Amino acid sequence: MDEAPQAALGLKRKIAARSLRVAVIGLGYVGLPPTAFAAEGFHVTGIDIDQQKVEQAARGESYISAISNEILHELIEAKLLHFTSFFCSPG
Repeated sequence: MDEAPQAALGLKRKIAARSLRVAVIGLGYVGLPPTAFAAEGFHVTGIDIDQQKVEQAARGESYISAISNEILHELIEAKLLHFTSFFCSPG
């Protein structure tokens, strides 16, 4: 039995329900903007090995002009966006 159609259906359901979790690896000029998925109601984790970038973003301080500090603060406060330097998920 081909599992691809079932997987696609499950993915569509998670997208529609906003229960899909998104991980963005690398928080540079390409990586930080996709965290805007959180503005659409998805839970987003931004991951980077640069601890300074992680800490700055976690404080809601954007270092990229396309993403405002206000947007970061709102998404962090709503618990839709968080940042880490760990590439594994607990549990």
